[in-house]
Amino acid sequence: MDQLDKLSIENLIFYLTVPLSSIIILANLFIIVGIACNRQLHNTPNYFFLSLLVADLFTGIALPFIPRMSLDRKLDFKNCLLMYILPNFLFLSFLFNLVMVHYERYLCIVSPLHHSQFWVHRCFPMALLIVWIPPLLYASLPAFGWNNWVEPNANKSSDLNETAGNYTGGDEVCSYKQVFPETFIYLEVYGLVLPAMLSIAGMTGRVLWIARKQVKNICKLQRAVDRLQQQSDHEQQLNMRYAKCVAAVSLTFLVCWVPYIIYQLIAMAALQSGVSSSSSTLYIIMSCTGIGGMAVIPMILGLANKQYTEPISRLICKLRNRNRAGQNSRDIAL
Repeated sequence: MDQLDKLSIENLIFYLTVPLSSIIILANLFIIVGIACNRQLHNTPNYFFLSLLVADLFTGIALPFIPRMSLDRKLDFKNCLLMYILPNFLFLSFLFNLVMVHYERYLCIVSPLHHSQFWVHRCFPMALLIVWIPPLLYASLPAFGWNNWVEPNANKSSDLNETAGNYTGGDEVCSYKQVFPETFIYLEVYGLVLPAMLSIAGMTGRVLWIARKQVKNICKLQRAVDRLQQQSDHEQQLNMRYAKCVAAVSLTFLVCWVPYIIYQLIAMAALQSGVSSSSSTLYIIMSCTGIGGMAVIPMILGLANKQYTEPISRLICKLRNRNRAGQNSRDIAL
């Protein structure tokens, strides 16, 4: 890859990720402040969601750097490890937190009367450690020796000199292939990322099935009472709410999950074939939109809950009223 192509890819990543990253950061700060200011939300379920928001905030900060992990750079060993390990840890911690939030809410729906007796509520600190410590340990494995790093002077006749391109002989070329062995990548994708996605999809499907079953039971009870016209209207409203819920879940899946799935398929196909796809425009676009789409999920869940946004909304309304009052007083004075 020449310098002109690399510059165009850098610009493409910048224009795709920086606006999305800014929106994710601001939205997460907005929701975090809303939860912190409302004491009624200081409970275990919202603490899990707060942990997810913090992980999503860090993912939003690291979002412009994650697509750049496919590009080669001239860095020494320590900086190269930091460049790859830190974004990978932030993404894995975000994924673990997302699974934990879905799991906790799944338990509340499946067993609403006994959900507080499950281990995620009784051992809340342990549950938080589970969503942060294992991603850190796994992402740090390359720093403990599980890597393909080769010093430039140790193997001058290898493919490192081809990757180096225009670099000088003593420069160290940093690429994901040197930090992450193929076994590490396969284990992360098929052992961590894919099971997490399947578990979220399974829990979401189970919740929708339970909701549909409850709607049918409510409709059966309503048919047994009088006022058939009113009850049929209410039954139609229930079915409409369920249809909206299914539509929202489907739209979220299409917008947030499908681009990431396509990105993973392209990446794994390129890894298996041995062909580098980092210079492909489609690969760059799908990596930016795929990871960014996943980071939007907590933002959607948070902004959809009025309890999370109510304190900030009140503050904005107060500022607007003060501004209007100030303008009215100026008009009266004139």
